[in-house]
Amino acid sequence: MKKFSIVYKNWNPKEQNHREAICTLGNGYIATRGAAEESGNTEYNYPGTYLAGGFNRAKTEISGRTIENEDFVNFPNWLCLNFRPTDGEWLDLERFKVLEYRQTLNMKKGVLERNFRVEDAEGRKTHIHSCRLVSMHKKHMVGLQWIFRPENWSGKVEFLSALDGNVINDNVARYRDLESHHLVSHRTDLSQDQIIQLSVQTKQSKITMAQAASAVILHKGKPLPADIETHQDEGRISQVFSTEVKEGNEYAVEKTVAIYTSRDVAISEPMQEACKSVRRAGSFAEMLREHTLAFETLWHRADIKLVDDDKNQLLLRLHTFHILQTVSPNVIGVDVGVPARGLHGEAYRGHIFWDELFVFPFLNLRFPEITRSLLMYRYHRIDEARYAAKEEGKRGAMFPWQSGSNGRSESQVLHLNPESGRWIADNTYLQRHVNSAIAYNIWNYFLTTGDRKFLSFFGAEMFLSIAAFWASMVIYNAEEDRYEIHGIVGPDEYHTAYPGSEEPGLKNNAYTNVMTAWVMQKALEILEIIDTRRKEELLQLLEINDMEILLWKEISHKMYVPFIKEGIINQFEGYEKLDEFPWDEYREKYDDIHRLDRVLENENKDPNNYKASKQADVLMLFYLFSVDELHLIFKKLGHEVNEDVIVKNIEYYRKRTSHGSTLSRVVFSWILLKYNQLQSWQNFEKVLVSDFEDIQGGTTAEGIHLGAMAGSLDLVQRGFLGLEVGEETLWINPHKLDHIKEMSLKVNFRSHWVLVSISGRNLKIVFEEGHKDKLKIGVVNDICEFHKGIPREFSLA
Repeated sequence: MKKFSIVYKNWNPKEQNHREAICTLGNGYIATRGAAEESGNTEYNYPGTYLAGGFNRAKTEISGRTIENEDFVNFPNWLCLNFRPTDGEWLDLERFKVLEYRQTLNMKKGVLERNFRVEDAEGRKTHIHSCRLVSMHKKHMVGLQWIFRPENWSGKVEFLSALDGNVINDNVARYRDLESHHLVSHRTDLSQDQIIQLSVQTKQSKITMAQAASAVILHKGKPLPADIETHQDEGRISQVFSTEVKEGNEYAVEKTVAIYTSRDVAISEPMQEACKSVRRAGSFAEMLREHTLAFETLWHRADIKLVDDDKNQLLLRLHTFHILQTVSPNVIGVDVGVPARGLHGEAYRGHIFWDELFVFPFLNLRFPEITRSLLMYRYHRIDEARYAAKEEGKRGAMFPWQSGSNGRSESQVLHLNPESGRWIADNTYLQRHVNSAIAYNIWNYFLTTGDRKFLSFFGAEMFLSIAAFWASMVIYNAEEDRYEIHGIVGPDEYHTAYPGSEEPGLKNNAYTNVMTAWVMQKALEILEIIDTRRKEELLQLLEINDMEILLWKEISHKMYVPFIKEGIINQFEGYEKLDEFPWDEYREKYDDIHRLDRVLENENKDPNNYKASKQADVLMLFYLFSVDELHLIFKKLGHEVNEDVIVKNIEYYRKRTSHGSTLSRVVFSWILLKYNQLQSWQNFEKVLVSDFEDIQGGTTAEGIHLGAMAGSLDLVQRGFLGLEVGEETLWINPHKLDHIKEMSLKVNFRSHWVLVSISGRNLKIVFEEGHKDKLKIGVVNDICEFHKGIPREFSLA
């Protein structure tokens, strides 16, 4: 495997759905799965195309209830390209004899290449080299090129180019009982200069998408004469180009497509813009050159070089590649969030969860302007969050666990267990800790960038609104002189209620309570940071008075944190009373128990009864905060948290976690780094292969796990390299790692670019550029001054 290329050396239809997700091409605006362009939606091929923010709502009758879901719409298939000899069959790799096949995802250039030879029923052999791109330079442009060579035949051939709007949402098997038709055909048309046009609209959200395409056949760089037939059907338009080809000659078939929607800015009408862009596009080679240069710029900022073995380096780049394709600079100023499964499939319906908590640390240090734009997705939905809080009888803003188009709660009420085939109640919407995650993201964006303007006008309003929400959520326990939170669910989704209870929710989830205390502490600090006038404006706007601020101070010191014994934090009040789970028995009984909740429900058992967690819950605290930060948070709460307490908690919960979420391995790798380097590294490598090897058995085909991918990069930069953004400066304190020979990366700290590299026990730091000539950086235990362009080296022996 080359360090910038994923290569598949054979045609394996049964692996195609997985490969499609891995080989998705996107530019932040739109993405298309790596499906075969000559095939439509089949058992082994799913050419999904997704628009950032492209949602539609639909209702379904299920289990005697009417359920409304907001789905991530599969938009028209622009890929369609095929051929046949006039007297033969259309190319179909599932029916033709495949003589050779090689598929390459070239991440450095951002292109997907397929190189294959086929033989039809008449013995005619044909070689095709396919190359496609989704332009990072011009976000509305996509393109496809075939280099076509008949090897042992000559004669008349037909090439088919089409735009197909007859698509449904069919990527996730467990959603197939739900309404999947989201598009209505608007119109098809053909221009005088042979540009085919397809316009569709989503049924409920009324998003119009226009696609315009032109195709040309070239021989030796010149257009080849061809007869063209155009066919217009309901929701589909196609062209058939008939021409003569000769044995051994090469022909280039180029398809150029422009995609616009009614969500776009600075346009007149989507189809008019699409046709204009196709006419101005130039050749495929020109599009490729511009696209490659755009990727070169991104890699210059984003690449993390890791020398241990080629596979780990390659997978780090795969993760970087998919982050850049999902949240590229093309999202800046666009009203979109961070979809948990990227723009790569329909799992989670494209919804925005808390995964941005794992994505933003990578972006903050390279593309802070992207983070800022993504945080504005939350700000634009603050009124909906305020309404949700009011409906619950609370104050402030209550952001939903799952968010989509307008910020209402899109969390499922029912979900299908594919193990049992039963629809069961879903209470995970009670994960109110997403509010604290948003606050955490605001604060850490500010620390990394020093962007006071954002903090003062947008960040502070969101942060203080979240603090007001938590203040209205707490219940004062006079007997304990502590504040409590009831009726919520923590990050561990296996526990949503007490055993035998019909009421959902738990008391005093430790993670949620500690994060609430932290939010209060930082809200008070933000009030001191922002200008006096702005502070007065916000307090008046949010109706926060002196009594409220006094309450925040009390909560920050008196939030209840449950403990089991000997410094072990109780995941939630009553967790200690649950039964121990027979891990060895179930590991022997089943090949895979990652999704233990589904296994148990299939056996008519309830995971609420057991000390078994889906993912890190209490341990998330040790992931988000350093030991010193935790010490201060808990000290204010009247508790002692030190290294010994952390080790005890890691050991306690490590034995009781199934890692049903890919994010869990990220957290465990992080927290084990200081205490068990081998286990930390094993978890890190598990994160790296989680999507590439599809370790959860079929989930990657439904979309990659963006948070886990970003988490692996954060493990390198903040974990292994020891980067820590402090309130005053950037700190670099690398861990002593046996598994890494060399690593290097660039980071942007408050508009200053810094190159950090390690070779053996030698640390090299270069302040490369910025608006100052000098920069202070904390190295291990000392603050050092760096001059622009002058490298400094430090021994880590």
